[in-house]
Amino acid sequence: MTRQNPKDRQASILDAALRMSRNYGYQNVTRADIASAAGCSEALVSSYFGTMVQVRRAVVRAAIKQRDLAIIAQAIAANDPHVKRASVDLCNDAIRTLKR
Repeated sequence: MTRQNPKDRQASILDAALRMSRNYGYQNVTRADIASAAGCSEALVSSYFGTMVQVRRAVVRAAIKQRDLAIIAQAIAANDPHVKRASVDLCNDAIRTLKR
């Protein structure tokens, strides 16, 4: 395996975390799940993102930036404090996806 640029590796780990969170719930995903999906070690996930609390914070922030309504809705349901950075309109859109 070719060594990736650190910024690219961090982005690929975050992409894997987002994908796993979307599919299995951001509170259910483990460091091992993310590492497996990203093709790296759990230690590398920790190196880039720290604790699982910090991983989840990064996931929620990325979800807000990408307007990922599924993850934002999960964060709202979990009363995640980081989802408060999302606009009211974005939160309302996410909540509406739950009602479908």
